[in-house]
Amino acid sequence: MYKRLFIMVMSLFCLWAGTYAQEQKSELQQKAEAADEKGNVASARFHFIRAYEDYARRGQLGAGVECGIRGTALYYRENYYKEAFDLLRSIDHSIDSAREGAEAAALHYQTARERMKIYMKLKKNASAQEQLAQMEQLAEAARDEALRSDLLYNKAVLYYTFGQTAQGNAIFRQMAAKLTAEKEYDKVEDVYKTLIANGTKSGSAGLVAQAYSGYVAWKDSVYAQKKADELAALQKQIAEGEELIARKDRSLATRHGIIVALCVLAAGLAAALVLGFLWTLRLIYRNRRLKKNVRLANENNALKAQFISNISAQLRPTLEKLDAKLPEVRALQAFAGHIQELSHLESTMDERVELEEVKLQPFCQGLMDEIRDQVRPEVVLNVDAPAMSAAINPDYVARILRHLLRNAAKYTPEGGHIRLDYRKRSAKKHQFLVSNTGSTIPPEKRQDVFKPFLEIRDLTEGDGLGLPICKQMAAKMNGELDIDPEFTKGVRFALTLLT
Repeated sequence: MYKRLFIMVMSLFCLWAGTYAQEQKSELQQKAEAADEKGNVASARFHFIRAYEDYARRGQLGAGVECGIRGTALYYRENYYKEAFDLLRSIDHSIDSAREGAEAAALHYQTARERMKIYMKLKKNASAQEQLAQMEQLAEAARDEALRSDLLYNKAVLYYTFGQTAQGNAIFRQMAAKLTAEKEYDKVEDVYKTLIANGTKSGSAGLVAQAYSGYVAWKDSVYAQKKADELAALQKQIAEGEELIARKDRSLATRHGIIVALCVLAAGLAAALVLGFLWTLRLIYRNRRLKKNVRLANENNALKAQFISNISAQLRPTLEKLDAKLPEVRALQAFAGHIQELSHLESTMDERVELEEVKLQPFCQGLMDEIRDQVRPEVVLNVDAPAMSAAINPDYVARILRHLLRNAAKYTPEGGHIRLDYRKRSAKKHQFLVSNTGSTIPPEKRQDVFKPFLEIRDLTEGDGLGLPICKQMAAKMNGELDIDPEFTKGVRFALTLLT
């Protein structure tokens, strides 16, 4: 069914192509060809000439020259030589006025060839030779290999026509050798047959004899070469077939290797999946144990915080009965209060703190004024805060800054310097800096100052819980309290808050 459909489609295509080619010819050319087929020379010649003139007017000079030359041939067929030469001169004039270069040379070659045919019919050897020489120049100018081959053929015809057998044979051998070298055996055979037909048509027995003799000699000489070429072509096909089979074999081997590799890879992947599954189960088990340990640790921390808070709460009534004028009693009361506060902060770390807009300049200045009577003589106090507001928790921030400023007042020597600065690091990042001159804190102890209960202390000199409480307050506000490592003229604490 598909074969019949293909044949039908190709038939329709060929029919369309033929119809399209026919439609490309002008109506005048179609009439001329129809009259020529019927043997109506006068009508065919008239329409060929009109078709030439029509094509020339429309700029289709190639088709026009073809029709003009066919009209010329119909003139000298009936011995109207003057009219034939006049028409050829008209064609040459049209070519010169519309074309130049190689294209013009190729068109002039056709008119020169037609003049040579007329002179051959008139038996004017010298004039025919002149046209042949002109054809040779035009073929070279046109740089067209087909014209060079046509030139060889017409040379042979000319020499045979005027009895120049040796020259004709030499040219014909040259043409046959050229086509034979190009493996165009069918063309060589067509040339010999055409030459024989032309000799027969013109009544030249010598031309027919020479052409036939040359044809037989060429046929004998080229037969072995043709068979060798056919054998070489067949061997080439066999070699190509073998190479194709080898490529298929290599392809199959490659595919086999790929399949084996894929099977190995699949087995490896399966093993990896099994190992991965077992490893995942182990991780899940360890993660569950870790979560359980974290939960127990959190519960223990909460219990310890609650235990410490309860102890502090239970001690407070007893401590209140003691003489509060004694420094030891006041120290114990403060220590109990700090423990209870630290425990409360740890147990409520997840609770959100409230924020409110605070004017920074008076807020910072008020905290600095609280320590003026606590500093040593000639200690300079500076506040650098802009006249703007910020959303903070004023109780926690004031508590932290107040503690830092009191520590600064305690450790800053005479003539020293204490500063409280505010810096807005970004749209939601605020930073308070408390710095003082004097002795620095060694790097290895900077983190320890924020950890409670690291050493046994004399509570009358301080319990060391102030900075740990401040650290917890900063963390509860989604912030950080640290010592600035880049500050080397004393100590600078940085309270950074994210709102």
